[in-house]
Amino acid sequence: MILPYPFPLDIQSILNNKNIFRRPPTRFGKMHHTITHPFHTPDQLPMTNQRINHEPVFLLASAPWRESSLWVEVFSRRYGRVALLARSARKRQSELRGVLVPFVPVSASWYGSQELKTLHRAEWIGGWPQPQGRALFSGLYINELMLKLTTREDPIPELYDALEAVMRAVCGENSHTAALRRFEWTLLNRLGFAPDLFHDGNDEAIRAEETYWLTPENAVVPIEEAERFNPRNHGVAVGGNILIQLREGDFTHPESLGQSLKITRLLIDNLLPEGIKSRQVLQQLQQFSFGV
Repeated sequence: MILPYPFPLDIQSILNNKNIFRRPPTRFGKMHHTITHPFHTPDQLPMTNQRINHEPVFLLASAPWRESSLWVEVFSRRYGRVALLARSARKRQSELRGVLVPFVPVSASWYGSQELKTLHRAEWIGGWPQPQGRALFSGLYINELMLKLTTREDPIPELYDALEAVMRAVCGENSHTAALRRFEWTLLNRLGFAPDLFHDGNDEAIRAEETYWLTPENAVVPIEEAERFNPRNHGVAVGGNILIQLREGDFTHPESLGQSLKITRLLIDNLLPEGIKSRQVLQQLQQFSFGV
C-alpha cells in the first residue's frame, strides 16, 4: 500500500503554505546556502527539459495531489532533492502502490522542464525492512532534516551516500545512535552549516587537551575567550578531543556520543527554530506512555 508521509510531518499544511522560508548565508564560509520552503509552486524555478532514467532515490515525503495523484519529494544521488508528480499513484490499480515508500532506496525515472517533474516509473531495488518502534521516528527525523535543510536540484553525492548508510543502520541495527550522529555531522558539514573543527577562531589548530566554546554562528574559540560573546548567545563548552573525534566521525566512546549530540542539536535547533516535528511527536508519545 502507498504511504502518504506519516503523521509527524504535516506535509499537506506545508504544501498549502505559500510563504518561502529563507535564511542568510552561513558564517562559516564553506558554502553560501539558502534554505527555502520545502514545497515551491511548480513554476518558480525554470529547469531544462531532461529525461532521467533509473536514478536511485529515497522518498522524503509525499502529499495527495488533486484527485488521485501524489506530490513526492525525493533525494537522488546525481540530482539532489527533486519534486515529482506521481500521476494516479493513489489509484488501486496503480503500479506505484507499494513502491513509493520511505526509508528504502527506489529506482525512479522522470521527465519535465519545470521544477515539478513527472514520475513515469518507479521500481523497488531491494534494501532492508521498514523500521519499527523508536527506529521509525529516527527515520522520520532523518527525512525531516533532509526536507527542511536541503534545496532542490542541488546534487551532493556524498550526502546521498550518508543518507543510504544511516537508513541502513536505522532499519537494520539495534543501536544506531552513532550512525545518527555521523549523519547529522555529514549533513551540516556538506551543506556548509558546520564550524571549522580543524582550527579555532584564532587560526590555531584544535588541540585535544584544550577546552573550547562552540556557538552556532561563530568560530570555535578557546574557553577563556568565551566571555567576549553576549551572555545570551547560547553555546557549549567542549573538549578539543571531542571536536577531533566529531570531525573524524569517531563515535566509539560514550562521552563523544553524548557531547556530539549536544553539538549537533545546538546547530540544528539554530537552523530550525520552529522545531523538529518528529522529535516533538516522539517526546509527546513518551510522556503519554510513561505518564510523565
